[in-house]
Amino acid sequence: MVTEGPIGERIRIYRRRRGLSQRELAELVGRSESWLSQVERGIRSVDRLSVLIDIARVLKTDVETLAGYRFSLAPNGQPELDGVEEIRAALSSYPGLGLSEVPAGDLDEISRLTTEVHRRYQAADYGAAASILPSLIATSDAMVAESRASERVRALTVQNQVYVAAAKLVTKIGDGQLAWIAADRAVNAALQAESEPLKAAAAYQVACAFLKLDQVERAEQIAMTTAENFTDDSPLGLSYQGALFLIGSVIAGRRSDRAEATDRLRRAQYLADALGHDGNHGWTAFGPTNVAIHRVSAAAELGDAKQAIALAEDIETRGLPDGLRSRRAQVHIDTAWAYSQHREDAAVVVNLLEAERVAPQALRYNVIVRELLREMLKRERRSATPGLRSLAKRAGVLH
Repeated sequence: MVTEGPIGERIRIYRRRRGLSQRELAELVGRSESWLSQVERGIRSVDRLSVLIDIARVLKTDVETLAGYRFSLAPNGQPELDGVEEIRAALSSYPGLGLSEVPAGDLDEISRLTTEVHRRYQAADYGAAASILPSLIATSDAMVAESRASERVRALTVQNQVYVAAAKLVTKIGDGQLAWIAADRAVNAALQAESEPLKAAAAYQVACAFLKLDQVERAEQIAMTTAENFTDDSPLGLSYQGALFLIGSVIAGRRSDRAEATDRLRRAQYLADALGHDGNHGWTAFGPTNVAIHRVSAAAELGDAKQAIALAEDIETRGLPDGLRSRRAQVHIDTAWAYSQHREDAAVVVNLLEAERVAPQALRYNVIVRELLREMLKRERRSATPGLRSLAKRAGVLH
């Protein structure tokens, strides 16, 4: 481990170990090659903890190693969720190749448990969902491998939804690579079932996984190609297509493409109006209210803090289907993000506390929330934000 020397020297050593040029590393963390050159020569400092976190992630090391001192904050990514290692092991099981001795389960029971996992996820009860998934993945794989021809499509449908749930969960806790594996398995089940709705459901998760891996172009291509070519006008079809346009609007916002983000939100609104209600078909939570929530998210991504706050104030979440606590919490998280852009820390804390009240785990496993808390702790004035430290401790950001 490299511990001697200034931070720029440590970054240079670990960059070379990874075989990256200054230009390549700078591009991966969203900075210029000139900036990185000055950092490595000690002319300037890494001015934001979030940038240092990104550098550490790319260089496959930890922030404390690069900084050369211990942090009182917990800077490296997400807290651990019990069950993730078991999920990873389950994704390595291939019953069709004779590598697993797990017997196929009862199809009705597996379907019921799959519904329960999705329900737990939407309620932001991620721990409970993680506890169910490992055995569910193994039994659904075995079920497909051993299914009779008459039951094969239904078995593949359930398997697709199991992997969609797994992809959602591991995306939420920050493991993009594992999310991509789960989403790819969902795609494979959908292709075998020859189901366009299942393909759309899987494509959405592939896009989310690529987004988590910072592969924005690939995420956008998957989401928008699927959305543009989808023609199912059933409630389920409208919901999947609408969800794809919504994730597309967030991606456009991340690219600072205001026109494209606005157009995709408009198209999603058209589909929500055609659906006519706040539904939850295919576990999408799609409907007019979800479109409104994504307008807040897109405005926050674009840096339009005032617009995001104004939009959030007009959202009424009581019309959402029961159990969608994560969606309700998201409004407060996005509003907090918008307030943080003006450094209105008291308003940030108020909104994060409300998000925590609605869905504690949605707060704990949200990467934006964790970054907001870190930044506020760096400039903390305790009299202005009395609840900040206790909130940061519950979120796992402050030791």
